[in-house]
Amino acid sequence: MSRDEIRSATSLASIFALRMLGLFLILPVFAIHAKTLPDGDNSMLVGLAMGIYGLSQAFGQIPFGIASDKFGRKRIIVIGLLLFAAGAFVAAMATTVMGVLIGRAIQGAGAISAAITALIADSTREEHRTKAMAMVGGSIGLTFALSLVAAPLLYQRIGMQGIFGLTAVLSLMAIAVVLYVTPEAPAVPHEPVPLSVVLKNRELMRLNYGVFVLHLSQMAMFVVVPSALVQFADLPVVSHWKVYLPIMFVSFIAMLPAIFVGEKYGKMKQVFVGAIALLLLVQLGFWQFLQQPWALIALLFAFFVAFNILEASQPSLVSRIAPPSAKGAALGVYNTLQAIGLFCGGAIGGWLKQHMDASSVFIVSAIMTMLWLIIAVNMPAIAKRSKPATVQA
Repeated sequence: MSRDEIRSATSLASIFALRMLGLFLILPVFAIHAKTLPDGDNSMLVGLAMGIYGLSQAFGQIPFGIASDKFGRKRIIVIGLLLFAAGAFVAAMATTVMGVLIGRAIQGAGAISAAITALIADSTREEHRTKAMAMVGGSIGLTFALSLVAAPLLYQRIGMQGIFGLTAVLSLMAIAVVLYVTPEAPAVPHEPVPLSVVLKNRELMRLNYGVFVLHLSQMAMFVVVPSALVQFADLPVVSHWKVYLPIMFVSFIAMLPAIFVGEKYGKMKQVFVGAIALLLLVQLGFWQFLQQPWALIALLFAFFVAFNILEASQPSLVSRIAPPSAKGAALGVYNTLQAIGLFCGGAIGGWLKQHMDASSVFIVSAIMTMLWLIIAVNMPAIAKRSKPATVQA
């Protein structure tokens, strides 16, 4: 990769990571913090506050992507970051769960994933584009791990208001990165492809449903797991990093051999399907063994092994399957389904916990994961990627 390609990929990956930081930082602590607020005994409202970010993201992904084609990538990214900062300030000043919900909705309205991804594609040559996209994926995983470790410590030191204020300031700093660090992308001609072509592609449909289920399960799990660690593992919130840090580090290392072997020997379908099957077993395990501390920790580890494999492989598969001139549209739809999954996970998880019990959250996730497994088993074999030049990104 050239110097400009590296600078573009790293700067945009950091901005992408910042956007995800706004989502991830509240996951380990918000369900517990909400109990200190006047309306915090409403689990459904708490779940909505956690997931509304994803809903507003879902509405904005495709329009922001189209706007970036028409008005320029950087301009749209800056607008999205301003919305993100405004929402964070609103959430920081909120004194109720409903106030946080409104702030999170404004944050999510800055749906810049498609615009960032498109700018990366514009700024990199085809033979290096997969590496650049992988940097984005790695930044998301790193951000998630960092948030799980840092959130309890930040919550203890600066509180939930401080966490929201910090993300607001960082988003404003990211605008300077976009304007003064990220290189200008060369003009790239695009042959128009109707959105209907992307929406009707069966293989993309499989991946879109998959990312929806994956992030629904992730968000729903964090409606339940933080409280379970406190109640059943006798682990205060400020000590949750002692579980999350080793789990995230070891699970990331554990998923690498599967990815390498799958890519090298053309076994990515088997790796992909195996990760979905592991995710299903984890959901069933949470249903049966949530109250047993060591089982809870072991299941968290298994969840993140499966999650890391699927989170790393699915965007790459989208870029390989999508029509060459419609990759931005395909990734926009993919990101939309991801965001809807985040919203539904928080909303459904909160409703089930409020009106039924914690185990019902994992039963519903298991049913949806089983459907995903059936769909994935019938997907065509994934071709071996032998030379970088043959990869369409």
